[in-house]
Amino acid sequence: MLLKDVAYEKIKEKILEEHYEPGQFLSERTLIDELGMSKTPIKNALVRLESEGFVTVSSKQGIIVVDISIERINDIYNLRIALETFNCQEIYKRITDDQINELEENVEATKEAAANKDVKAFATLDHEFHLAISEFAGNSEITKILLNYQDHLRRITLRHLRKDPDRVKKFYTEHVDILNALKTKNDNCSDLMKKHLYESKMMYFQ
Repeated sequence: MLLKDVAYEKIKEKILEEHYEPGQFLSERTLIDELGMSKTPIKNALVRLESEGFVTVSSKQGIIVVDISIERINDIYNLRIALETFNCQEIYKRITDDQINELEENVEATKEAAANKDVKAFATLDHEFHLAISEFAGNSEITKILLNYQDHLRRITLRHLRKDPDRVKKFYTEHVDILNALKTKNDNCSDLMKKHLYESKMMYFQ
């Protein structure tokens, strides 16, 4: 991995985990000292992070960590509800045993993360569960959209769960319900997915 990619991943991770908080001013010197890198890979990483909406960089204000607006979070959830409900409609009749097994492995790992209130691991597994269903549904354009949003989705989920770590138990239970509907080829899996995402959105704004 190139140094600029390492710098990108490290800075992004600190933003996702809110070690660098929304609205915080960063300096190149701070990043150089914390990452132990030269200016060039950090500058390249910041260009990429700015294009993805994580920071703004200006000669006057410097580097500012960008928050996700309430409006954008609402829009992202509504987009997910539309796309992921469609995914469930597409997949429930033809999901394979191997695909069910993959989801079961994810849910089992999610159960452990929920029991330990490991928010970071849970957020990663949560994303993988939803992405796997999208990949099984076979619409590459929908999967591409979800992948494009994956870091922002993880950022939202991490913030969601930090507000109340006990929410992992609710989200885990809802994943189990969706999985069971898929296992029995029950068409209510779409309704369960819609309810799961809608209630998640409403809880976020509480």
